[in-house]
Amino acid sequence: MHPLICAIFVSLIMNELSGSGNGPLMTAAHFHGTNVKWVEFEGSLPNGAVSFWNSYHHSERWEYPCRVSNCAAGYYSPSRGPYCYYPYADREQGVSPFWVLVNEYDFESLKWEWDSYGGIPQNSISTCPGVELYVGKNKFGLGKVDVKNTAFFLGYAGREYWYKEYYVLTINKDYLSQEITNVRYMKERGRYRSHHLTLLSTKLNNRNCYSVKKTTTLKKRVSFEHRWDVGIALSESVSGSITVGIPQVIGTSWGFSSEKTYSWNKGFTKTESEEYSEAVEVNIPPNHSCEVTMEGTAMKAEIPFTARVTRYYRNGERRSATVPGVNHNVVVAQVHTESKRCQPIPDAEPCLS
Repeated sequence: MHPLICAIFVSLIMNELSGSGNGPLMTAAHFHGTNVKWVEFEGSLPNGAVSFWNSYHHSERWEYPCRVSNCAAGYYSPSRGPYCYYPYADREQGVSPFWVLVNEYDFESLKWEWDSYGGIPQNSISTCPGVELYVGKNKFGLGKVDVKNTAFFLGYAGREYWYKEYYVLTINKDYLSQEITNVRYMKERGRYRSHHLTLLSTKLNNRNCYSVKKTTTLKKRVSFEHRWDVGIALSESVSGSITVGIPQVIGTSWGFSSEKTYSWNKGFTKTESEEYSEAVEVNIPPNHSCEVTMEGTAMKAEIPFTARVTRYYRNGERRSATVPGVNHNVVVAQVHTESKRCQPIPDAEPCLS
């Protein structure tokens, strides 16, 4: 008898002898908020496809976890053509289209954890939201863990087989900290815009029949905002930091400050403010009103960059990736005061000659 068929036959007998297998069920978190996702297969494996070497001597091939439209999990193997093979209705089915499991930038720490009788470890990878089907394996290959039916199901040689003991693919979320370093701006690829801005305006009136000098002080606090959007999912549950230079306007062009380290929590936006104050003296003709303004230039920049993102785990593991991002900036520059041309006061009492 074929050794795999023999093993499956013995497993089925043992499972029947052990009873219905209604072991304890565990609630597993979905993998949203991480860099693991299902990507539709379009003729070739996407970057970051999760792989598994099936070393069973009748297989000996690379397999990739896949799922189909009914949320069943199975495997894709290039040696078997562009199909997802999965167990369903007592048979091994092969269909297309299908989706392949991807760990973007290989950033998440994935590990196989043992379980049995429909049990699911914490942070197991499900096939669809709200569906209790999970990516599983045993020594014969990849398949699905079906919580409702308390077993692991495997497709092989056209048939469906099931087992009560198996391994489930999980995401290690025992994070310690995260950091972003080596930020490299691509200034020449940035998008830059600017427009004139009136920050403050005041009027000085002279209803006398002789010229007067008046002094006013214009004062305005201006806010600047800098935001970094990083092209990778980072955990919001642990502390983090970013070491970066801040884009700033020098004269009429953009430059960068020296690097400093800032805390990172739920993304990073740095807001600064600066107060501008200037006293202006104006000579106002009789029965005239003179406007004094504070002017500036609103400058916006979207600057692409690359950065090194590193995550540290409590077990000592460290994972890093170089990822793209975009830095968004809104600043006010070239602040100055202006005295406008004085205008006659329309309802002023006429002066006697």
